[in-house]
Parts: sequence; structure tokens; C-alpha cells
Amino acid sequence: MVKNIALVAHDKKKPEIIEWAKKHQAKLSQHNLFGTGTTGKLIKNASPELNITPLKSGPLGGDQQLGAMICEGKLDILFFFTDPMTPQPHDVDIKALLRLSTMYNCVVACNLATADFVIESPLFEEPQVHTTDFSEYADRSI
Repeated sequence: MVKNIALVAHDKKKPEIIEWAKKHQAKLSQHNLFGTGTTGKLIKNASPELNITPLKSGPLGGDQQLGAMICEGKLDILFFFTDPMTPQPHDVDIKALLRLSTMYNCVVACNLATADFVIESPLFEEPQVHTTDFSEYADRSI
């Protein structure tokens, strides 16, 4: 089962996601990959075998592009290596992206340990079930 997978990392975490992608190149190469701005370019340079569709940089709209993909059921897994110790000027975009991931049941890994757990799981090859029914919220303001 081919999945749509996004690879994103804050500046201080870019070296970590690059090494992680190289380590898991064989598995990742079997899926459709998307990367925001610099992260996608750096991974592509380090692992030319990985075909990554480039998106905008996170602060320039890449986070919103990923959010739209999640809402449309077009993203299965988000590997987003976050840096919790550095303030991010687009923090509201990041929070919105993580909120949408939760709402639409998109798998998210925000650190190396979770990313390894997700990619090594036997469920990695199973179809992803996205949430599309929000009828329980019909009478509420979100």
C-alpha cells in the first residue's frame, strides 16, 4: 500500500531528519513523499533516490499546504521533527497543522523515537483510516 508521507523539520532538527530519512531510505522510497522548503531540498540532496515533491517553506505556506492535504485525506503520515526549545515565528501555523492531524486521524511523529516506532510498525503497510465524519460537532461551535 503506497502512502503519502510528509517530511518536515525545524532548523535545528534538519540534520536529524536527514539522517533518519537516509537510514529508512529503502522503505520511504516506496511511498509518495512531500517535503516543506529547505527540509525537502536537504533530504533530496542527501538521498537522491528519494523522490520528494517540494512544497513551500513552512512559514511561507508549506504548513497550510500540508493541512489542506490532511483535510482532503491526501496525507497518511506526517513526520515533523519539532524543536520545542526554539521559538517559531509561525507557531500558530504549526499548532493548526497538529490540530488538523489529530482531527483527521493522520499519523504524526514529532521526534526520532516516535518516527522509528511508526516506520518499523507492522501497521505502517496497512491502509490509513482518515476521519471524515464530524456530525458529532454539528450543533457545536469549534
